[in-house]
Amino acid sequence: MGKLTAVSVRAAKHPANSRRPVRLGDGGGLYLQVAPGDTKSWLLRYTLHGKAREMGLGPVGEPREGRIPLATARTLAGQARALLREGKDPLAERQAVRAARRQAEADAKQRTFKAAANALVDSKRAGWRNAKHGAQWRATLESYVYPTIGDMPVSAVGTDDVLRVLRPIWERVPETASRVRQRIEAVLDAARVKGWRTGENPARWKGHLAGELPPPRKVKRVEHRPALPWEQMGAFMAALAQREGIAALTLRFVILTAARTGEVRGMRWREVDLDGKLWVVPGERMKAGKMHRVPLSAAALEVLGEVRPLMFGADSLVFPGARKNVPLSDMALSEVVRRMNEGGEEGAAPRWRDSEGRVVVPHGFRSSFRDWAGEARPEGREVVERALAHTIKDKAEAAYARSDLLEKRRPLMQAWGEHCGRAAAEVVTLAVRRGRGAV
Repeated sequence: MGKLTAVSVRAAKHPANSRRPVRLGDGGGLYLQVAPGDTKSWLLRYTLHGKAREMGLGPVGEPREGRIPLATARTLAGQARALLREGKDPLAERQAVRAARRQAEADAKQRTFKAAANALVDSKRAGWRNAKHGAQWRATLESYVYPTIGDMPVSAVGTDDVLRVLRPIWERVPETASRVRQRIEAVLDAARVKGWRTGENPARWKGHLAGELPPPRKVKRVEHRPALPWEQMGAFMAALAQREGIAALTLRFVILTAARTGEVRGMRWREVDLDGKLWVVPGERMKAGKMHRVPLSAAALEVLGEVRPLMFGADSLVFPGARKNVPLSDMALSEVVRRMNEGGEEGAAPRWRDSEGRVVVPHGFRSSFRDWAGEARPEGREVVERALAHTIKDKAEAAYARSDLLEKRRPLMQAWGEHCGRAAAEVVTLAVRRGRGAV
């Protein structure tokens, strides 16, 4: 035993007159094998059940180079001989370990963050009071999380990955972003319990992300236009339905289509396909300069039915101003909201305001729609962004995203219309309109 030394291993050369590898024994079945070109490796020879077998132990060299020195080779040989004494085949045992490692790696690839999230939502479903809670979980994850880390192995998700999800929305929608963080944390905790990951939770707030992000309650929204919380949309629409005049109807249509006010104010009847329940906005009236198709919900079609008597031709405005075929001003829509906030007790805060107490404005309802879609709908970020006619900033992504996902947007807009009208019967009895002329 121990015939070789570190010096003799380094000095070993392959003889020039041989084409076959040569072996220098160390004892106990361990050999230094030197191939042509002086390539060196360790070999263990042993006999099991009367059959001679050989098992390679790895290349010769320093550990820092991923190789095996003499001392380590002797340790590995000793471990193999211990298995032989137990009647086990060292080669078969190593193959089994490698197979198990490969299977574990394959399982890890299948155990994505999305798979872990779905498993958690399924396990929690029985404890939730209604199905909406689960739908909100799935919707926020689909919109904000899956595009970034959904396909990552849940075991590999780290702090940088969590921050890549949160930073783009932390200031834009802080309340939603805070819920997203909590849900990521819950998914990762559940994955650790299942044995799908180990270590600390990178989505933990206290003592971790709190050092990277400002507290949600102190974040000032980057979005300057005040937006009504989406949970109040039903009550707002019920109150709006009591307002008389073309401006109130225009605002209702703006909200129900999640469109920009300018797109609606310039809308003409030739753009509307009532049978196809579709509104096609020409590119010259779109912010991005590209044609945009808007699926019309039952609620939006109802508004069009109320203004249809004003139509005098295909080229006439759908929502005309005081002068024939002259668009309403943007101020007219703002005035509707301003008047809706009048009439309260003196000194009381306006009823229709955002989470910071600011009076809402017409354009802010697009943010209300975006937050609702992210919180309560399963369609996902791409469909919602198409509904808002947002431009894809990533040029590579934009090159492949040629579909406007119209059919996927139809149920989204129908659900939005239903959400906006859900509280109407409960909140207020609608007044009968007597005319449409006043603003």
